Amino acid sequence: MTTLGLQGVTGRTGGAVLEAATDREDVTVAFGISRTDPDTGIRVYRPDERAAALEAHAPDVVVDFSEPAAAVALADVCADAGVPLVVGTTGFDDDQVATLRQASKRIPVLKSTNFARGVQALLAALGPALERLPGYDVELLETHHSGKRDAPSGTASTLLDRIAEYREFETVPGREGIQPRDTEEVGVLARRAGDIRGEHEVMLAGNDESLTLTHRAEDRGVFAAGALDAATWLLGRDPGWYSFEEVVTADRA
Repeated sequence: MTTLGLQGVTGRTGGAVLEAATDREDVTVAFGISRTDPDTGIRVYRPDERAAALEAHAPDVVVDFSEPAAAVALADVCADAGVPLVVGTTGFDDDQVATLRQASKRIPVLKSTNFARGVQALLAALGPALERLPGYDVELLETHHSGKRDAPSGTASTLLDRIAEYREFETVPGREGIQPRDTEEVGVLARRAGDIRGEHEVMLAGNDESLTLTHRAEDRGVFAAGALDAATWLLGRDPGWYSFEEVVTADRA
């Protein structure tokens, strides 16, 4: 049984993680961390009580779905306590990522912008598509619920990083007015509406044809399941910087 702490327990995805954990026999959430304290069925600590929570419960791993500043603060506390950390928060700036990487020198840190296994398949398929269609235009569309703060999404940024492994380009965030398309650009459009869990579409077009690679999350439970898999996989690892791709790859070994 892997014992977890969960920062962001009252958020959309954090709540899904808590719910998913109740259906599994290999993990249990011992406590949460949140600015609010609704009835979650577990002890919920305030952000300034992070160190006390880790000392009181001695979790095997802590999972974070909060916001960048809170995740960075948690990383420092986990590093001091020697507790592994899974980070699902997105929207970090470069300095915040550097702080997380600094913590990974002391503890295992697994950071992912998306814990859906299908997204890993999308990333794996994108490389060969770009190799086989080198002259094709590339466009990226992502859609999320109206409450999502960062745009483009963390997953969209990860997809752009994968595209950058195969070609040089300039990112164009949407288009307005007279703006003819340059061959060396990737247009990125972010839509926010309703309670959409997450949709990402990469289109490659040229030679009188188009290829579209799409991932659509139907329920936040898919992210929660992946995060719990990551937490159990991270247990016992050496300090370092890990990815969800490694978890999925290990499952195929």
